[in-house]
Amino acid sequence: MTKRPKSKRRVILKVLPPGLLDGLPEEDQQAIRAVIGKRVVLNEYDLDGRAELEFTDKHEVSHFIYVDPKFIEPC
Repeated sequence: MTKRPKSKRRVILKVLPPGLLDGLPEEDQQAIRAVIGKRVVLNEYDLDGRAELEFTDKHEVSHFIYVDPKFIEPC
């Protein structure tokens, strides 16, 4: 089993988790797609074990997404 990256570190969102974009506004979808393969901040893990990722888009808007840790890797 791979070790989970620690909170408050930078990680890479490897791929887009299935269903993550469903129902989101187009601006949010574009912002999330833009960070695939790039470094983002891993804030913490929630009670369900999902990684809370934080990033700022090209318009300086902050975003938070929650993904299964299998979709991230340490930098």
